[in-house]
Amino acid sequence: MSQDQNYYDKDHIDFLEKLWGDGYLSPGGVDEVKRIFGKTETLNKTILDIGCGSGGIAVSMVKDYGVKKVIGIDVESAVCDAAIARVKKMGLEEKVEIKKVNTGPLIFIDSSFDIVFSKDSIVHIEEKESLIKEIFRILKPGGFFLASDWLSSHDGEPSPEMAYYLELEDLGFDMASPDRYERALKQAGFKNIILENRNKWYTVQARKEVDTLSKSRREEFEEISSAKYMDLSIETWNAMISVLQTGEHCPHHIKAMKPN
Repeated sequence: MSQDQNYYDKDHIDFLEKLWGDGYLSPGGVDEVKRIFGKTETLNKTILDIGCGSGGIAVSMVKDYGVKKVIGIDVESAVCDAAIARVKKMGLEEKVEIKKVNTGPLIFIDSSFDIVFSKDSIVHIEEKESLIKEIFRILKPGGFFLASDWLSSHDGEPSPEMAYYLELEDLGFDMASPDRYERALKQAGFKNIILENRNKWYTVQARKEVDTLSKSRREEFEEISSAKYMDLSIETWNAMISVLQTGEHCPHHIKAMKPN
């Protein structure tokens, strides 16, 4: 992902939040975040939120999970502006800090965070091995990397169906396989690595989403976009469902620990 690329302008943010919930730019909203955290202790922890988007998750970490401090980072101005406005509206400026960053090494010193979190944003980053090494570096010993991401079942050239979907999506996705993720985590030094395939869950959810967009709430979404935009969105969702059904598109939850 290049530093000057902007995939999520205000209109796109509004569209995704209408679909997935205020402050949420990826599927599952509140429930998926809860599942990613699982039983991991969050009370009074310090968390880095990579790809914080419009800030709904960062705010929830403080309000709902008892987190002491959250730093949310993103490379896009529009989402950072939305997140900063959200944090200010909630009066959480002392506990939630939003930073616009460039791609490349993380700007934090070694052993800075108890948890590094990311929700469906690392898919935009090509150099996943480098990022995972950086995440390991900035975690405290005993700290956790908790994430969800959009994965492909294999590395190398995508199928024609996946290539078509990615062309329609046009969000700079660079999907890695579960095997590549696991290798990168092990090479960085992580232990207790868990990768959970969420393909079956999202296949069901995506069908509900396309029904929402094409039938039950199309008029609502068309009011904040256009008929042409809705037609393209529905085509994109149907293309995505086709590669979810084959299993090639396989969203995963990821959990790994930095040893003490």
